[in-house]
Amino acid sequence: MKKMALTLLAGVLSLSIMGSGTESAVAASEKSTVEVLLHTKKMKFPDAKPFQDRQGSVMVPIRFVSEALGAKVTYTKNGKVSQVGIQSKDHKVDMTIGQTAALVDGKQKDYGTQIILKQNRTFVPLRLVSEGLGQKVEWDKIGRWVWIGNKDFRSTDDKEFKLTKLSDLKAYTKSDIYFKNLKGETYSGVKIIKEDDLPIQLGDSQVVYSIDMVKVQGDDMIQIRSSRRGNPISFLVENSFVRGRGVVDTLFKDNGDKTGMNYFPVISRLDKFQNGKYIQNYEGWKDYRINQADYILLEDGSLDNYAVAIFNPFK
Repeated sequence: MKKMALTLLAGVLSLSIMGSGTESAVAASEKSTVEVLLHTKKMKFPDAKPFQDRQGSVMVPIRFVSEALGAKVTYTKNGKVSQVGIQSKDHKVDMTIGQTAALVDGKQKDYGTQIILKQNRTFVPLRLVSEGLGQKVEWDKIGRWVWIGNKDFRSTDDKEFKLTKLSDLKAYTKSDIYFKNLKGETYSGVKIIKEDDLPIQLGDSQVVYSIDMVKVQGDDMIQIRSSRRGNPISFLVENSFVRGRGVVDTLFKDNGDKTGMNYFPVISRLDKFQNGKYIQNYEGWKDYRINQADYILLEDGSLDNYAVAIFNPFK
């Protein structure tokens, strides 16, 4: 109950800092990069990266995507004409660099965007991946992500995410109320994840898609894209008290795709509460900086057995 009361108070104090109007401007640095997710896991490209061209077409390096899906890629060159072939178990694609059309399973299809060679990599429009390799493809304009394949999210319950005992995190767990479930039971440990692990489902509850730093009326805020609204976070600082943050609900943005943007202040008067006690004359709350935290606790009331923390990507 004490933890719930602190969470509610965090929201009230955050609101008093930011103001009560929903008109507060949220300014994030404009993303230009494009990420490709294969079965919800981000693909790594060693050199040439996916991009969006001037026409708005999303272009992906076909070799890495094809090989990740088990298809073979061949290249041939006749004079100045370069041809690329893709062969999978069920599909065959033949294309020519510089053309907008490709031969997909024996049928000519025009994609309206040229197949190009860039940084010695063949880039094709996203739709060709779908039709040429038989995969479900979706463009996520919110995250600037290309979803390929299924959307069965990995979960922190999965064995690949190891449990760190609370005893191994002594320097961060002095504020013990943050390491208890809603029943008041102490967690068995913490699952620690990285930003590269996103998107990920916390147990069988919310899916956390991304975490970013943005400016709201000149103040630093943490922006978290999630399938849930209002779940709090906390900053874990070595050899110090936990700094809890409630969501500023008036800033919540519904993305219209079953996800939303939640916003949390970096600096908050809630830091006058240390280990559950109110420190009347503590002014150090104004001096907190995001790089002081080693981890960010992603709180979720549905987690019964363990907590989830992410390495601070802003350190």
